[in-house]
Amino acid sequence: MSVSVTATPLSSTTHTRPLNILHTSDWHLGRRLYGRMRYDEFVAFLNWLSDAITTQQVDVLIVAGDIFDTMTPSNKAQALYYEFLGKVSKSCCQHIVIVAGNHDSPTFLDAPSQVLKFLNVHVIGTACEDLNDEVLILNDADGIAHCIIAAVPYLRDRDVRSSGAGESMDSKDASVISGICAHYDAVAAIAKAHQQALAATHAHYIPIIATGHLFAAGGSTTTDDGVRDLYVGNLGKISAKMFDASFDYVALGHLHVPQRVGGREHIRYSGSPIAMGFGEARQQKQVLLVQFGAITENIAPVSTPSPSIQLTSETIPTQKLANNRASNNDFIDDLFGFDELDDTRNHDNKETVQVSIAITETESKLLHRNESRHMEVTSLSIPCFQRLAQVSGDLEAIKANIQALTQSRSSSESVWLEVIYTGDSIVSDLREQVAAMVEGLPCEILITKNPRDYNKVLNQEASSETLQDLNEMEVFERCLSVNDVTDEQKLTLRAAYGQILHAIHDKDSRAE
Repeated sequence: MSVSVTATPLSSTTHTRPLNILHTSDWHLGRRLYGRMRYDEFVAFLNWLSDAITTQQVDVLIVAGDIFDTMTPSNKAQALYYEFLGKVSKSCCQHIVIVAGNHDSPTFLDAPSQVLKFLNVHVIGTACEDLNDEVLILNDADGIAHCIIAAVPYLRDRDVRSSGAGESMDSKDASVISGICAHYDAVAAIAKAHQQALAATHAHYIPIIATGHLFAAGGSTTTDDGVRDLYVGNLGKISAKMFDASFDYVALGHLHVPQRVGGREHIRYSGSPIAMGFGEARQQKQVLLVQFGAITENIAPVSTPSPSIQLTSETIPTQKLANNRASNNDFIDDLFGFDELDDTRNHDNKETVQVSIAITETESKLLHRNESRHMEVTSLSIPCFQRLAQVSGDLEAIKANIQALTQSRSSSESVWLEVIYTGDSIVSDLREQVAAMVEGLPCEILITKNPRDYNKVLNQEASSETLQDLNEMEVFERCLSVNDVTDEQKLTLRAAYGQILHAIHDKDSRAE
């Protein structure tokens, strides 16, 4: 099906106010950090998000995958999810669109979808056999169509290609990319056909918004964010060119660092709403407000009361998030420009500015404006609900950094710390010494790392590392090392083990 649709400028009289769409993703409800439960943070975020939806008069909320951290979410994680949907469905928000991510069970999300439709919650967990079911025409309160959503979930291997015995990695990669492109081309054709049909009866332009949960080539990640490879060997990385030009906006999930793709202002990752690991501790988290219709100069502030969550004042350096860009600027060239959070205080540094993290009003930043389509994209900063910090150096530096980090904090403003020892001396009781350093201070050590001693684990020597500190591939690497496997054999074994891990993670454990 080939339908040509030309975007025409919107008349200022066709909308009394903008169509407001809020893009978020990668909540990972139920996620732990080194065994520590994080439900207080999830509760605080969902409360803030609910307030932001009301304040910004959001019409459509899009959640682009990874709602839960595992395919078998806890009862508490499920309760948060359903309570939030029930609350928001009674607000100004007219529609909620949710697609599955690679961490989600497609069948688990799909199971209540027919009931949730009565709340105008549209869930696409599994790639649909009939792609018409992935294209949603959403109406406003008066029953008039105001947008089309191409709700594409995470496309699993079986959704995009047929496996072949003896298939090379290059062939698999080409097959995955081809399958993803074909899927998006098909839903784009359906959406454009709907758009053309609606144009005959509507006086205003009906935008098309696509979703996706995938890995953009050149995408920026952090070392401990829990972002897993989507396909065997990390195949299937896509570029901005694969998205049809008819998509007015593409709401992506999977990568936790907020960024745009391929220099395209309208193709963006919103990023995760809370730091999923210590590597994300200095990121300013945010959601994206996408508006169609009347261009507005000001975004309403969002009040952020957080019962039982104590937030603190911090020093934020003028260094931008953009300094963490991926080296491939052809793909990722914008990390929104918000300042990074920095827990290392230097009150003598005149390049820093004092900003309260106990935010009572949400900071907003206009990222993109398209006058021809009367569209703009604005980022809304999310408050930090639990401070994380990495502290590294020798013992003297670690102690000094911890003291600087915790000075002027109250006992109720605890910081979770990851301590990395990088000194030259061998320290066999690192955990004990660090515990003594923080005694009586408003901080808590979640993990201590001593890279010099890691290899000693193989010889059963003293170390503070435990099995829960390692992921599956790290454990496998230790096994390769302790068994003196040759480098040539390691390549083959890693590839085989990677396929096993992919099969385990990609299997829907909820499906019959």
